[in-house]
Amino acid sequence: MTPAQADHARADTDPSDRYSEEGPAGLVLDTPMPADGAALWRIARDSRVLDLNSSYSYLLWCRDYAATSIVARDTSGEPVGFITGYARPDAPRTLLVWQVAVDERLRGKGVAAAMLDALTRRTGAALGVEAMETTITPDNTASDRLFTSFAERHGALVEREVLFDAALFPEDGHESELLYRIGPIGARDDEAPSLPGPAPV
Repeated sequence: MTPAQADHARADTDPSDRYSEEGPAGLVLDTPMPADGAALWRIARDSRVLDLNSSYSYLLWCRDYAATSIVARDTSGEPVGFITGYARPDAPRTLLVWQVAVDERLRGKGVAAAMLDALTRRTGAALGVEAMETTITPDNTASDRLFTSFAERHGALVEREVLFDAALFPEDGHESELLYRIGPIGARDDEAPSLPGPAPV
């Protein structure tokens, strides 16, 4: 049995560590496992938009950051979309969304938005997440729409600033990465919104 198969077996026998809910287009929104890593790498590669990380990094992400990530599975159980994220070490109530990708045949069906909402619910309940961060390059209008719409649905503010200037990247042609900070997630209309700071240590 390979390590990936062993992980699948553990997940099947210990459902208390799993998260799953129905998503749009007949999909299931689920907790990623290391055996999903190769599929996530392929989806990222085929997006032709995301920076493609090593295949090994996706395997590690599905092991070490499964609680702050999510996959969308089709009826055969294969991943057709994913979000990878992590809780900020110095601000554990803030979820940093690393990558969002959906298989080309399912784009435009609300899959990315549904994954983002589901991941927010899960991390809010399990980890007390109150804010979200992500970085977007100025030319990525699809991601801007996704996260701006998310903020509107959740009654949250969006703050934008340059996180990493283009000059910091070693390769030519890399655009600056703009930090989007969204929060508080789920604020009521009658509350004066303000973004939460780092959690007390």
